[in-house]
Amino acid sequence: MTRLSHAGICVSDLARSRRFYCEALGFHVAEVYEVGHEFGGLMELDGVKLRSQFIESDGGVRLELLYFASPPADGARTRRPLNRYGLSHLSFHVDDVDAVAAKIRRFGGEVHDHTRTTLGKPGGAPDFVYCSDPDGTRIELMRLA
Repeated sequence: MTRLSHAGICVSDLARSRRFYCEALGFHVAEVYEVGHEFGGLMELDGVKLRSQFIESDGGVRLELLYFASPPADGARTRRPLNRYGLSHLSFHVDDVDAVAAKIRRFGGEVHDHTRTTLGKPGGAPDFVYCSDPDGTRIELMRLA
């Protein structure tokens, strides 16, 4: 039997991302590791130097925020289309989509209001909206009841 351990997210500013996920989405700080060359083979990178900050939710979801000092991270820090192969988004059940969306904005994320989808009457459930963290990772907020 297997179970998901965690999802890793490469970030450009560890303090900003930690604050975003903790303050906007309710995660709390867990363990932190300084990672070096001993993981270079696993990561297929030379000269690895990074800080690995785990955060977790009360529901047991664990994320690993990865800040690379060496080699420096690269790539687009923009939201990826959903139909691109690989991880498409992180999804969170919330009690109040508007309240969490406001926190996302306040802590450096972006809310893509044009994606808001409410089934049934306005203000009802199910209610969904896509957002992005400060580095462009797509986040889905959903309220089902």
